[in-house]
Amino acid sequence: MTSQNGNGKERAADRTHDIVLFGATGFVGVLTAEYLAANAPEGLRWAIAGRDTGKLERLRDTLAETYPACAKLPLVRADVADPASLRELAGHARVVATTVGPYLEYGQELVAACAEAGTDYVDLTGEPEFVDLMYVRHDARAQETGARLVHSCGFDSVPHDLGAYFTVRQLPEGVPLRVDGFVRSNATFSGGTFASALAQFARGPQMMAAARDRRRYEPRLVGRKAYAPPSAPRYAGEVGAWALPLPTIDPQVVQRSARALERYGPDFRYRHYAAVRSLPFAVGGAAAVTGLVAAAQLPPARRWLSSRLKPGEGPSEQRRAKSWFSVRFVGEGGGKRVYTEVSGGDPGYDETAKMLGEAALCLALDEGLPEVAGQLTTAVAMGEALTARLTAAGLSFRVAAAR
Repeated sequence: MTSQNGNGKERAADRTHDIVLFGATGFVGVLTAEYLAANAPEGLRWAIAGRDTGKLERLRDTLAETYPACAKLPLVRADVADPASLRELAGHARVVATTVGPYLEYGQELVAACAEAGTDYVDLTGEPEFVDLMYVRHDARAQETGARLVHSCGFDSVPHDLGAYFTVRQLPEGVPLRVDGFVRSNATFSGGTFASALAQFARGPQMMAAARDRRRYEPRLVGRKAYAPPSAPRYAGEVGAWALPLPTIDPQVVQRSARALERYGPDFRYRHYAAVRSLPFAVGGAAAVTGLVAAAQLPPARRWLSSRLKPGEGPSEQRRAKSWFSVRFVGEGGGKRVYTEVSGGDPGYDETAKMLGEAALCLALDEGLPEVAGQLTTAVAMGEALTARLTAAGLSFRVAAAR
């Protein structure tokens, strides 16, 4: 992470589109397109992109029924199987937002194109292997061109990353800090999310190899510590629930923010849990995850599981309207303890589309953002600016108690 290269940012400023949404006709892509259509300020030059021009035209027509200005929305044909089309897309955009996953399979060429072109990039990945590979392969070039490559701009990992950062800002500076995050939700997930999870479960050795490779390239943290250690299940009296360690990318993202920002103090530790009220439900949930991990190792079982919920499918609008999430944080340091919460509606789809859309708008429009480039987290790249945007858009960041 370094200061932005001025020449790269000057090139990126002279582009046809402020934002291009790639994968706009997928399940979350459509929701993000609808969000941008409803919330993009007048004069924003945005476009929708994908490999099927007919589907893009139908989406544009649907958007225009509610938002007449979208009748002239530009369409960009680009295909992950055609790297030249991705380079052209990146070369004409200031910010690219992509919903096309699993990212390990479909996302690598687009990251490369954005890093080379000095184009800011946001995605929805929760795939640690993909993020580590992109760091090793493209962080240095992105620093040279001024590109901000910001992964995990949906429920993975915005509420956790910005929530931990929000919690840290309520605590004293310059002292060791301890933060625990506890996630609760009643939401369901889409075929794309399920496919990504199965792929990760099946690639344990490759994930560990990518993480080791990343550590060889990452600069050492001198004079400070920031870590997110594995933790054991426990009863967490501070939130009145059983706490099950969550094997997601979120604690890694929080740790990277803490490594990059001195505000997290000289010695920072983060732990990440699912909060479950009932002990039998906690035991059942842990067993179900164990069973999925085991099944994902067998190709026939993995194919059968994937066929149960196909990419492009997801919960209905009625089901999403009933969904919610809450991430509660308990932070301690310097003799102070603080309880905070980030909460909102349907996490995987409606709120994820909002988070991705606002992240793209933040990078494209907001002035005074940190002068950084390379592979970044949301807290490092956008921090309080994105928190303010999401609060204005309906997410809640609050201090529940402090003492």
